Amino acid sequence: MPSDQLGTSEVRASRLQITATDGPHNPLWAYQRTTGGYLPVLRNAALIWLARYIAIPSLKCWLYRRVGVRVGRYVSVGLMVMLDIFFPQDMTLGDNSTIGYHSVLLCHEYLRHEWRRGPVWVGHDVTIGANTTVLPGVVIGDGAVVSAMSLVNRDVPPGAMVGGVPIRLIRPGKEGKERSSPP
Repeated sequence: MPSDQLGTSEVRASRLQITATDGPHNPLWAYQRTTGGYLPVLRNAALIWLARYIAIPSLKCWLYRRVGVRVGRYVSVGLMVMLDIFFPQDMTLGDNSTIGYHSVLLCHEYLRHEWRRGPVWVGHDVTIGANTTVLPGVVIGDGAVVSAMSLVNRDVPPGAMVGGVPIRLIRPGKEGKERSSPP
C-alpha cells in the first residue's frame, strides 16, 4: 500500500470471514456456536478484564498471551483497554507499540443477520491514542500513529498519522519504514 493512501474498505473486507445467520435473532445470541462454547469466552473475558486494571506492563502482556494474543516485546497497553474476548487469538501487537487508555480492538462484528471475524495486526512501534476503536480485518503499519478518539475502519500505511471518525490521513508515512508484514 502506498504510504500516502489509506487502505480501502474492500481490502479490509477481503480479510473478513463473513457468515450469514438464519433465524429471527441476531447472531450474538448463539455466539457459543462460533467461539467454541461459553467457557473459553468466560475465561478470555475474566483474564482480559483483569488485565484492563493492572498497571504492570509485563504482567498485562503475560495475561494477554494466555488468551492467545500475539504480543511483541515492550508493548504498553493502557488502563481500561478492551481487547476482543471472542477471538483474541486473531490479534497481533507488534514490538514497542502503545495502545492508549480505554481503546477497543475488535476481531469480530456481530450484526443483525451476519457476523464477521477478521485479524487485527498492529505493527511495530505503533502508537494508538486513547479512546480509539479498531475494527476487525485492519492492518496498522509499522511506525504509524493513530490519534485519540479515532475509528480505524481501514488499513493504515507504515509511518502514517491518521485520525478522525472514520480515520483520515493527517500525514503520509515515509517509504521504507516497514519492518514486518501481516500474515
